[in-house]
Amino acid sequence: MGHEKKIRVLAAKPGLDGHDRGIKVLASALMDAGMEVIYTGLRQTPSQIVETAIQEDVDVIAMSILSGAHDYHFPKVMELLKERGVDDILVIGGGIIPEEDIPALKGCGIAEIFGPGTNTQD
Repeated sequence: MGHEKKIRVLAAKPGLDGHDRGIKVLASALMDAGMEVIYTGLRQTPSQIVETAIQEDVDVIAMSILSGAHDYHFPKVMELLKERGVDDILVIGGGIIPEEDIPALKGCGIAEIFGPGTNTQD
């Protein structure tokens, strides 16, 4: 009987956010769903996030941001992944992100944006 490879998720908090409850709730839900989660901790730069994602060979990068700097950090992570030739990591984001910013974030390659109150089953 073969063992399926667990989905590996990097849970990251880019920028200067000091609030990590949401990303920790997400990490717990993902682990409960059978995924392996690597949590970077607070105040990660886009470079640190990309480097860790590559080193840990993750399948998904899940970023959470509340500071309003999503319009810099999320696209920068996508840019750095592209520079490194990485195109097989699904990148999602969440936090307090205005609806009008979502199309640009998806346009740069973020697969999905999740707002406050999103059910962890989503």
